[in-house]
Amino acid sequence: MIGAGPAGLMAAEQLALAGHRVTVTEAKPSPARKLLMAGKSGLNVTKDEVPEAFAAHFSASWLAPMLADFGPEQVKDFCRSLGQEVFTGSSGRVFPVAMKASPLLRAWLLRLEGLGVRLLTRWRWTGWQGAAFAFETPRGPQLIRPDVCVLALGGASWSRLGSDAAWVPWLQARGVTVHPFRPANMGLAMDWSAHMARYFGQPIKGACLIAGTQRERGEFVLSARGLEGGGIYAVSAAVRDGAALTLDLFPGLTEPTLRERLARMKPGESAANRLRKLGLSPPVIALVQEMARPLPADLAGLLKGLPIRHSGPRPLEEAISSAGGIERESLTDGLELRNIPGTFVAGEMLDWEAPTGGYLLTGCWATGRWAGRAAIRSLP
Repeated sequence: MIGAGPAGLMAAEQLALAGHRVTVTEAKPSPARKLLMAGKSGLNVTKDEVPEAFAAHFSASWLAPMLADFGPEQVKDFCRSLGQEVFTGSSGRVFPVAMKASPLLRAWLLRLEGLGVRLLTRWRWTGWQGAAFAFETPRGPQLIRPDVCVLALGGASWSRLGSDAAWVPWLQARGVTVHPFRPANMGLAMDWSAHMARYFGQPIKGACLIAGTQRERGEFVLSARGLEGGGIYAVSAAVRDGAALTLDLFPGLTEPTLRERLARMKPGESAANRLRKLGLSPPVIALVQEMARPLPADLAGLLKGLPIRHSGPRPLEEAISSAGGIERESLTDGLELRNIPGTFVAGEMLDWEAPTGGYLLTGCWATGRWAGRAAIRSLP
């Protein structure tokens, strides 16, 4: 296995359980750094949904068999098998009771060690040398000629944690089609005026975000870099692909009802005072004024469809995940590279994207398991 993230470790476990000798190489000093980072604020392992509804959140329908094989119920059982009890929150998101990733990872690494899996850190893959996989290691250049290999090197976001997409030209040179990486689950850049600085770090709550045909209720945060948080991430793919973003700041009210409330206010009151009387928080009022200065006479229409003028997605490096990767046509049904027999691929190297909320992690585990089991079947 090349890459010791969730996908690579899951593939390694399948092969080890089948009795094979397994080596996992990892370029960083320690494994699963992105998993640990994700778990700092509460490790969301999956979403408690039926398989069909769960799979519908993924951009690649061809992942459905893999997600049916290892979906939400299997993820919960997997966590429990590592001594990590889980619970389902009110939104359906599933978390370990410990909330953090580190207890789960420690237990998993101990189990893999017990199965005989060898983990080599600071081993950076540098491509092929003939038929051998070449590595830079603390002991100098090394070559490995495995019977099978599973690549699980991640996508192109958070390169400092290991996903730097350095592998792309090596696979392309061997005829593998890799679609360009784009940011996914990312914030939006904003060219703020100076008066917005006082509101940085403050949340926008209760709004409905509208991007094309998508409508999402969710919270997000004003920051020096722009708009960030779950609500923005939920519509980020549509916005990245060209949809305009608007906010309905009163999703529980119809526009006529909101207009009636405004009409009952004293004539001559300032627009800002009217917004306060409607119950909008100071950061929301500031955002309204930032997006629509001067404020129009039709405040009701504006508040039910506030257009958000942004400068596009935040850079790929800052994104939670990435879209793009190895196309389906370059792979067999078992995730083996057609042009490189004996080499399988899993995780975010594949061309798929999904929202936050447990989908990304489950997708990596599911594809790692699928690739690992396919690798077993390919061995004599």
